[in-house]
Amino acid sequence: MGETVDGANGTVTRSAEYIGSFPVDDCCLDEQVQKLYLQLKSLKRYKRRRYVSLKFSIKGVKVYNEDETTLLMAHALQRVSLSIARPSDAQFAFVAHNPGSSDTQLYCHVFKARHARAAQFLNLLLCRSFQLCYLEKHPDEAEADKSSGKKPARTPSLLNHGFPLSVSALVSFRRAPTQGLLPVKTSEVSLKPRKESASSAEDAIVTSPTLVRKQAIRDKVLRSGAYRSFTYTPVKQRHLQERLNALQDKGQDSGPVSSARAPSLAETEEALAHAVWSWAGISSDNSSSLLAEDVLGSYLLCPHPKDPSVQSLLIRFPSGLVNLAIKTSSNGRLYLENCRVRFEGLAALIEHYTLTREELEVPLSCTRVNHCYEWEESKVQVKRLPQRKNTKNQAWV
Repeated sequence: MGETVDGANGTVTRSAEYIGSFPVDDCCLDEQVQKLYLQLKSLKRYKRRRYVSLKFSIKGVKVYNEDETTLLMAHALQRVSLSIARPSDAQFAFVAHNPGSSDTQLYCHVFKARHARAAQFLNLLLCRSFQLCYLEKHPDEAEADKSSGKKPARTPSLLNHGFPLSVSALVSFRRAPTQGLLPVKTSEVSLKPRKESASSAEDAIVTSPTLVRKQAIRDKVLRSGAYRSFTYTPVKQRHLQERLNALQDKGQDSGPVSSARAPSLAETEEALAHAVWSWAGISSDNSSSLLAEDVLGSYLLCPHPKDPSVQSLLIRFPSGLVNLAIKTSSNGRLYLENCRVRFEGLAALIEHYTLTREELEVPLSCTRVNHCYEWEESKVQVKRLPQRKNTKNQAWV
């Protein structure tokens, strides 16, 4: 399953198969979710599908055809009420209002991914979009930076352009991009070191970076193994270094700079899952309040109230919110408080209790509520192209 990232508008694109849509009964949340799971289970063998591309952002969800040339439907995020996944059948779905339909009528749009982890990832993308949208609309409920006491200043974004933040990429060009486009005579390219009093006309000459680098190494201006870009000149380099030094001195005078990073859709599936589980960026008090209004089996990964050094799962059970510590056995395996099964890691623990409840009151749920959901359609209209309805299967195809 391919993934593309658009840094211009902060969207993440994933591919899947569109199964169809069906109307959702108007009932209480827990009963509605139970009926949705039964309906999804009945559609797991539905063979009439089409490949589509889904685009996620904190503004909403868009569904295109496979080559992304035709918009099939689009939903503003505040009109999407639920995100659902059934990893056992590689199903992902979300519940939303169709533009132009009654505000009381909801539709569930169902997709099938290639495998269970892909379905989980689609669900995590939409769940994280819910959380980032909530942070954007309620900045006062954001978690403060413990080192400086300040809240993240950067606007939360859905992605980091697909590159790990810990990686510094070095790019070296063997020939200038303009080679063959801008005619430069050999006689105009001098291999002698330029003086600092070089004119602006000389600075503008585009030369081969390989020749510049070799000459700089001979003149001991540049150490072997380093590189310069194809627009490098000593004058430009000196001006750039002076600006960098000035900025660095200014930063040191103003005091320590906080290294905290604003919440975002992480670059790896593991980090994304952890951000969704811990409701990253939202303060613990507010995330606990939101959890109380979520679906049965929803959970929050947080420090244990009695021992902050121990992680725990705060779970919404029929009896209320229950905090279960995540303990470590003598051989380093994890297990939930009052439970007997041991696991290699946190992901395996959560996956197990999502499939079966074991000693829990209810299994952990993949479903999440959008706490920025709006019942009434706003002035910003979203589009859904007319499609014909298959009344026999109650699905839009």
